[in-house]
Order: sequence, then structure tokens, then C-alpha cells
Amino acid sequence: MGECGRKIKGDPIPTERIGKGTSVADLVDKYFNAYNSARISEICRLMERKVLKENVTVGVSLTGALTPAGLGASSIVPLIENGFIDYIVSTGANLYHDIHFAQGTKLYKSSPFLDDVELKKKSLIRIYDIIADFDALVESDKYLYKIFRDKAFHKLLSTSELHYIIGKHVAEEEERNNTKGTTILAAAYKAGIPVYCPSPGDSTIGLNMAAMEIAADLQLGIDVSADVNETSAIVYDTHKMQKDGENAVLILGGGSPKNFLLQTVPQINEILEIPIKGHDYFMQITDARPDTGGLSGATPSEAVSWGKLNPDHLPDSIVAYTDITIALPIITAYVLEKCAPRKHKRLFDRRKELVAQLKEEYKKHHPEV
Repeated sequence: MGECGRKIKGDPIPTERIGKGTSVADLVDKYFNAYNSARISEICRLMERKVLKENVTVGVSLTGALTPAGLGASSIVPLIENGFIDYIVSTGANLYHDIHFAQGTKLYKSSPFLDDVELKKKSLIRIYDIIADFDALVESDKYLYKIFRDKAFHKLLSTSELHYIIGKHVAEEEERNNTKGTTILAAAYKAGIPVYCPSPGDSTIGLNMAAMEIAADLQLGIDVSADVNETSAIVYDTHKMQKDGENAVLILGGGSPKNFLLQTVPQINEILEIPIKGHDYFMQITDARPDTGGLSGATPSEAVSWGKLNPDHLPDSIVAYTDITIALPIITAYVLEKCAPRKHKRLFDRRKELVAQLKEEYKKHHPEV
């Protein structure tokens, strides 16, 4: 067999049968051999072999209705608690619905084929095949309205600060309701993980913040520049200031959180004009097509053209075109079985230090300023 044949042909497709008691790790390693199961397997093994090491900083983005489906408590919180996530970029909706679980509010399995007019009459809301009482939203709104009277919110905040303070309250809510360990916000607060939201006004958390200005004459402001600078400083510190430091992104879905994770490198390279390589490891679970031109479906190789990814690490870039609710529990179960817990980097505690460091580096590269 020639050189070309050796590169093209991988291992033979196995014929071993699945037996009783097969673990998730064995299922992934032995039986996920083709199509998107193979991509999930590649993500799992990449995380085990390269990503979940002490020198790698892992950013995770969350889009789609993940927390209503229970993926916060089942899959994200265990990753946080084991030190496998260092910072998060999320839609506001995922963080809002996260709060329901701290309050002990129930969401229910149902059907996507219901009469939505009848649901409206019964004060029920539907997220595809999930049903919740409208009162669940009302209770979470009342809760946010109450905690937003805390003076800690009454200043200009980055979204990492906003979610840290909310997380503190949510952790206390978990203790009161015996729902400990059910929310991303409380877990991130305890682990010192900064949680960012690129569009804070596009969620019920943002709506309740805006309502405080109307109803209580209180101004709660978001510093979007701080979010950009903090995330850029995290990436720069890993690449330039740490020995053998590498950056990894696990993108669950697409949308604005995906770009917010990746734009850190163009911000440093293109805007601040400080030379830096792109992200080293790229893993995405999505159902978005690349041929419509949207960011959600944009491929890793396209990101290389923007300078977002390190071209030397393109082989370490994997996209699985499947449902996150299928892939994420498998990935979480796999790494919990195969990887040792990592020490929390507590990047929230280092935000000001890292931004100050980035400012100093900018001055070194631009002494004329």
C-alpha cells in the first residue's frame, strides 16, 4: 500500500457487538465510528488527550434552549465543578431559565404537536416539546425584580460581574429550596468562572433590569466594553503570559456567543495590533449549515481566514452536526469517566489583573501612544 493509502485509510470499522453494561466511554471509543457519531468521538478524545490539561484555558458558549432541557444541571454543572470550564459565553435566555431550577420550579416533558392556542388559554408555555406554567416565568421575574434592589447591582457592570452577583443570590436560593447543584449561575459563582452575555437586553434578565428604571427609578447599566476587554485579556494571558498556554473553545450551537468567544483574537491582533496566534482547539456542536453564510455554520477553516484560529492546529478543529441534547450528555459522561478533575483557574477573581496586563502589553507595542 502506498503513502497515499496509509493516510486515507484509518482503522478498520470494527464488528464487535455491544453488550450489557457497556460504558459511555466504551460506546464512544468503540462504536462511534462514522458520520456525526465519529465527530462526537473525536471531540471526546480531543478533550481527553489535549484540551483538559492544566495549560489549556477552555471557553464554552451556550446557545439554544439548553437549560430548559435540563442540560445545565445534568451536563454543564458537572463540567464546571470538575474544573473543565474556565469561562462561559451564553445567551441571556439560558441564564434566565437556569434560575427556575434554583427555585424548585418544574418544567415538563411533553409533545411538539399540541394546540398552542389551547396552551395559551391554560397559561402554559411551550419550548418545542417542553411545557412550563406561565407562573414559572412570573415567579422568576419577581425574584429578579427583588434581587435587583441589591445595591451591588446599582452601578455600571460587566456581564461577568452581573452574573456573579446574580449567581451569589441564586446559590443562596438553592440552599433555601434544597436544590443545590442545579444551576450554572450558582456553580460558576462558587468556582469563580466569569459568565458573559453578548446581548444582555435580549433576555428576560435584561428586561427586568430595564423595568427597574421604569418602576423603581433605579439604573442598572452594562459595560459592554468591559466584556470585550476581559475576554480578550483572558485569551492573551493564556497565549502570551503562560508557559505552553493554549486556548480551546467548545461551541454549543452558534450565534452571537460563538462569535464572542472567537472575536477575542481579532480584537488583539487587528484592533490592538498585538501579534498573537489564534485559538488552538475548536469544537462545535451545531445543526447550522455552512453554505448560507451565517456565523453559526461557519467552519473552522473559514475562521482561520479571519485569524480566529491557529492554522497549525486546524487538524484539532472538529464540528459535529447534531443535536446538542444528544451530544453534550455523551461528552460530559465521557470526560468525567476519562479525565482527572482540574484545579479551578478562578478567572473571575483575576479580571482586573488581566485587563491591566493587556493594557501594559498594548503600551509596549505602541510606545508612541
